[in-house]
Amino acid sequence: MFVHELKLSEIGNRLEYPFGVFAIQEILRRGGLLFEKPVTFLSGDNGTGKSTILEAIAVAYGINPEGGSQNFNFNTVESHSELYQYIRLVRKGNLPKTKFFLRSETYYNVASELEYMAADDGEVAFASYGGKSLHTRSHGEGLLSIIENRFGREGFYLLDEPEAGLATSRQYTLLQEIHRLVKASSQLIIATHSPILLGYPEATIYQFSEAGLESLPLEETIAFKETKLFYDDPNRMLYYLLN
Repeated sequence: MFVHELKLSEIGNRLEYPFGVFAIQEILRRGGLLFEKPVTFLSGDNGTGKSTILEAIAVAYGINPEGGSQNFNFNTVESHSELYQYIRLVRKGNLPKTKFFLRSETYYNVASELEYMAADDGEVAFASYGGKSLHTRSHGEGLLSIIENRFGREGFYLLDEPEAGLATSRQYTLLQEIHRLVKASSQLIIATHSPILLGYPEATIYQFSEAGLESLPLEETIAFKETKLFYDDPNRMLYYLLN
């Protein structure tokens, strides 16, 4: 693993954002967060702090908070928190050959930055992204094109809700890509709500919920249970929701 553990400095009694976020408080309570497998998932309900943690890891590791590789330096809005200043990443082994932060919510910004690069460097700017502008692809196609073409051997990759914009069949494709990267000695930390992605074998799944921060098997995650409730009996679930 390139990053073996995340540790947080003492923040005292600060409870304003981001320090009061549930996930941050839980990591403080535990004394850190271990990354012992090539793939670590951060799961849980909206607002529990998954993306906040992922963003802070990215900035602490020298990656643009809006996304991209270590070579992306654009800045649209200064919206990232100061949490990265309190994070210490315990590294292990060699440095990664490449690193990339892929955020579904800022994908458009990354695609636009590539356009600016192409204005200076020509079509070569698109060479590692499928050979053409990401703006000519759908959201889901563009995300997969980045992963399929830009992500490679011995990389450190942070993915924030990569399932957004992906049809079910394409989430299966993403699972295959994750496996390709694991076999190529890469490390991935992924925030997701997708039970399909959470099904990747031999991954660590951390779930943030009212029960605290837990490491769980797929079948015990909220994402899996709530999806199963619908598929087991959609009519009953719809009646419950709509009546």
